[in-house]
Amino acid sequence: MSDMLNRKQRIFREQLITVDDLQDFKLELLNEIKILLKGNGTGLGKKWMKSDEVREMLGLSIGKLQNLRISGTLPYTKIGGVIYYEHEDIVKMMESRKIQQ
Repeated sequence: MSDMLNRKQRIFREQLITVDDLQDFKLELLNEIKILLKGNGTGLGKKWMKSDEVREMLGLSIGKLQNLRISGTLPYTKIGGVIYYEHEDIVKMMESRKIQQ
């Protein structure tokens, strides 16, 4: 039994990860993330989001989201009674309210 544990814990030369391996992995991962983010502008799989998705994403109540619409803070599109928000507009709103310290 202890022989099995020793074999599982043993690291072989071809299993070692070098700093170069980690750098390569980092670059590959960053490139994949960039591709995902560029693919549709959101990285979330959607360009347009419904109210419930926006509320969940930002942690807002129904009333707060309505106030953002009414005040013109967050642009929206209404089609057949369904309200849609463009992800890019949400990001712009968040950026415009960023507090620099």
